[in-house]
Amino acid sequence: MARRVHQPLEDQEFDFILSMTTGPVLAYFCGSWPKAVEACRAMDAVVGELVEEYGTRFTAVRTDMTRCPGPTRRYGVTGAPTAVLVKDGEAVASQAGPMTREEFRTFLDAHL
Repeated sequence: MARRVHQPLEDQEFDFILSMTTGPVLAYFCGSWPKAVEACRAMDAVVGELVEEYGTRFTAVRTDMTRCPGPTRRYGVTGAPTAVLVKDGEAVASQAGPMTREEFRTFLDAHL
């Protein structure tokens, strides 16, 4: 993978990543409870492919809702998986639920 997907372990690390990143950030929120795990793993694969495809157009941050409750609340995330596109610290778009690669592409292309 040319660019890695960041995985903050706590709220402060999430905020640091956002503060040090120029350009849009795709924060995708995942859960560790049984119903969320499979959908989040599928999203990991899709986001990994899109990071390769889109190059430097966005930075990806995989966010565990339990470890990072601050950003989870800040961006109004109530379920996993949820994708939130953040520009200058503000959410500009969000989509709850699993997405196929094409659905994710449509989401990104509409908001990047």
